Amino acid sequence: MLKKYQSYIYSLFLKNFLLITLIFFCIIMIINFFEEIKFSEKNNIDIFYSIYLSLLNAPSLIFEIFPFIFLITVKTFYLILNDKNEIKILNSNGISNFKIVFLLSIISAIIGLFLLLFFYSFSSNLKSKYLDLKNRFSNSNEYLAVVKDDGLWIKEKIDNSVYFIHAERFDKNFLKSITISEIDKYYNSRSTINAEKANILSKNWYLENVYIINNNGIKNYYKSLIYNSSFNGEIISNLFSNLNSLNIYELHSLSNSYSKIGYSNTDIKIHLNRIYSMPIFYILMTILGYVIINKLKVLKSRFFIIIFGIFISVIVYYLNYFSGVLGNNGVLPIYLSVWVPLLILFLVCNIGILKVNEN
Repeated sequence: MLKKYQSYIYSLFLKNFLLITLIFFCIIMIINFFEEIKFSEKNNIDIFYSIYLSLLNAPSLIFEIFPFIFLITVKTFYLILNDKNEIKILNSNGISNFKIVFLLSIISAIIGLFLLLFFYSFSSNLKSKYLDLKNRFSNSNEYLAVVKDDGLWIKEKIDNSVYFIHAERFDKNFLKSITISEIDKYYNSRSTINAEKANILSKNWYLENVYIINNNGIKNYYKSLIYNSSFNGEIISNLFSNLNSLNIYELHSLSNSYSKIGYSNTDIKIHLNRIYSMPIFYILMTILGYVIINKLKVLKSRFFIIIFGIFISVIVYYLNYFSGVLGNNGVLPIYLSVWVPLLILFLVCNIGILKVNEN
């Protein structure tokens, strides 16, 4: 059975966490709503869809800032206890600051596992619906691209023709073993282009060793050919860059598909490691927040405390961002790019806990 003080600490922290999450959710909704209004006006969409799109996108955005929500939660938690002199009451009854931090770490770990196992899948599904809906409004599904086990597939509509493009391998600005099938708007086959390789640095694809088979079955060979597309290497890569729309199972499947077509799956591995590290990140941010607020308790200005907390959040964010960039560029191994910032936070928190426990 939980002791009364443990139940009180857990319930107070959870109430603050939910309240701050709700506040940030509302802020994100308002900001995102104005962004979606611009999209609605551009595509002549009813304003109802601006609200709907904002709701679909908000959970994914809130997941990104959960570490900082934990930081702010523990600050408000401490301030509430401190205002009621409950920190001193707990300490005088043999409950040290270390014990309080330990209990906060437990509740943070439980919340973190829930967010990892359930909330992330929920938010990724909504993000997927959000992107699908925006794609449907913006281009009527005339341009699609997807990676499957057998390679890269692209559908695009140019003038009165529809092109289905299949490539066995995709490597940055090059496609290999390409088949381009052209049909008219009545789905009658016009021609098929087979090419050994294509340079897709620009939208004017440079095809090499090309065979064109017309609808009469006549085959013609060309050493090179220019194919005018709506895509280039950068556009195709960006289509798969929003990994927040995929749940953990889909991320693993996509990673395997990327490997089969020769496309780098570094981004996916980094993203997966980030997701797996989140519960630990939440615990460390909780400890860090408690250490900071405990050291700043002599300050009367809550505004300064909040600003200082935001400053720390910005430092942590850019530490993670910079490390991720090094991982994407191959300067750091994938695992180190994700876990080194957490290791640094862990060392800082360890030093801070020792100082807090001395009080």
